[in-house]
Amino acid sequence: QTAALHRFQIDVQLNIMSFLSPQDLCHLGSTSCYWRAAVQDPLLWRYFLLRDLPFWTSVDWKSLPDVEVFDKAFSEVSDNALYDYMAVYKKSCPQSRRSLKSSRPRYGTVTSFLQSLVTQAEPRFAMFGPGLEELDDSLVQKMMTCPEILLVAGLPQRQIHGIGSGVTFQFHNNQKFNILTLYSTTSVERRKAREEQAVAVNKMFYQENSVVGNQQAVHYSVIDQVKKVCEVADGFIYVANAEAHKNHDRQEELARMLAMIDPALRPPNRPLLVLSCVSHTGVKRIPCVYMAHQLQLNLLRQPWMVQDTVAATLAGLLSGIEWLLEEASCKNAQ
Repeated sequence: QTAALHRFQIDVQLNIMSFLSPQDLCHLGSTSCYWRAAVQDPLLWRYFLLRDLPFWTSVDWKSLPDVEVFDKAFSEVSDNALYDYMAVYKKSCPQSRRSLKSSRPRYGTVTSFLQSLVTQAEPRFAMFGPGLEELDDSLVQKMMTCPEILLVAGLPQRQIHGIGSGVTFQFHNNQKFNILTLYSTTSVERRKAREEQAVAVNKMFYQENSVVGNQQAVHYSVIDQVKKVCEVADGFIYVANAEAHKNHDRQEELARMLAMIDPALRPPNRPLLVLSCVSHTGVKRIPCVYMAHQLQLNLLRQPWMVQDTVAATLAGLLSGIEWLLEEASCKNAQ
């Protein structure tokens, strides 16, 4: 059957292959030397990349495609293209990342065994961001009331360097972790801002303006109470508003994010999970790859991951939490 395809012209072959899935295309490439070369056509894989990446539900610091992939037309690059689009696709595709991870189970087993020999305090994560306050459905409320998805393991009445201990949850592997939720306003102010479709004053930060060259740069610092949380956190959860119909000032969001993860507060290698969140499944969302570029996460020095999440159903939340726990565990081991 594959030999019959040789009779078609190259452009017809490419058109036929464009209807295959990337997985089927790789299988086709294993049938002969001719098809192994044919299926690596960069134009074909660029088409797959631009077609599929809006539907990917997660991206991380190791797999984010460069922004030039979107900006540069294919005709602007030579046959020796700047990008091996097939390699970029395989590196970026969530399914490929999961299969690569599952192909190394022995390491995970050894790591789990070694961790079981050491008694560790539950990791603590500071959660903040506009997605906690602007969405019609409350992510935190859903987390607190869905034990079949995420079990609340305790509301201990203790203080961590003067800061409340937050809520302890239990993951499906019985690992416990603590989330300290940081709101920028009171519940009354948040409700009023949503009703009036206004932006409430963020009380977690104070603004410091500086001049860089001929332009004025906006710089934020966190208030003392929040600074104490940042000093004890093992990682961060940033809840971004991913609803496409809303207005977003990503530059300001990045400035506030940088204030929270300031390496002056603690080592810069603490992981950052970005929950790209919408209220419910019917809302049109900004794809996670675009969210990563809008927030300029490639500028960050620590591990990060963007995970699509739905507040009403908690879809995607556990995948993000699993990544965060793994990264925090690796950093603690180091």
